[in-house]
Amino acid sequence: MRRKASGIRQLVAYHIEENRSIYIFTIVLFLMGIIFGAIIVNSLNLGQRHDLHIYLTQFFGQVADGQLADSAAMFSQSFAHYVKYIGLMWVLGLTIIGLPIILVLLFIKGVVVGFTVGFLVNQLGMNGFLLSFASVMPQNFILVPAFIIIATASVSFSLKMIRHQFIKRSHEPIFQQFLRYSVLVLCIGAVLAIASGFEAYVSPNLMRMVVNWM
Repeated sequence: MRRKASGIRQLVAYHIEENRSIYIFTIVLFLMGIIFGAIIVNSLNLGQRHDLHIYLTQFFGQVADGQLADSAAMFSQSFAHYVKYIGLMWVLGLTIIGLPIILVLLFIKGVVVGFTVGFLVNQLGMNGFLLSFASVMPQNFILVPAFIIIATASVSFSLKMIRHQFIKRSHEPIFQQFLRYSVLVLCIGAVLAIASGFEAYVSPNLMRMVVNWM
């Protein structure tokens, strides 16, 4: 068991070391997306803010009354959405032209997180921060690293495809790299089930507590 755990740690360390520069780039790109999402909140006009505030107030009323969707249905929908998202990244990683689209998808994910948190804080102040911590953060503590890992692995494999196709300097058969890439995506898919569980079963209860407190 110890030898197996040591082997997994070595694989993880090798993966991080091999893709260190890509990880730095994807993390910075995601943070830029968060900042851009927060900036979008400040650029909304009064009418748009008013419409979103009305929608938010109606949603809070539904939360307080316990009118949220069934947890099992929320889990299924969330898990299916995240699997499709990383599945798309996996497919794009198999193509050469998909590399920039992978980066765009990661940036968009950052924009969504930044906009959601920024809007809640902008409209509700400290209460908005508490609400975002209860409703957005729990699953994103898992989702954000998962998406960064998938984006990095997809970009890395796409670059290997380019080197294998045009430079011919890759000593390792591309099929072995494809297997490692696919296994990593499957492992992240299992992790996304945990994030979906948080979103379906934990976050609604935390959100209800915060809304009732507000």
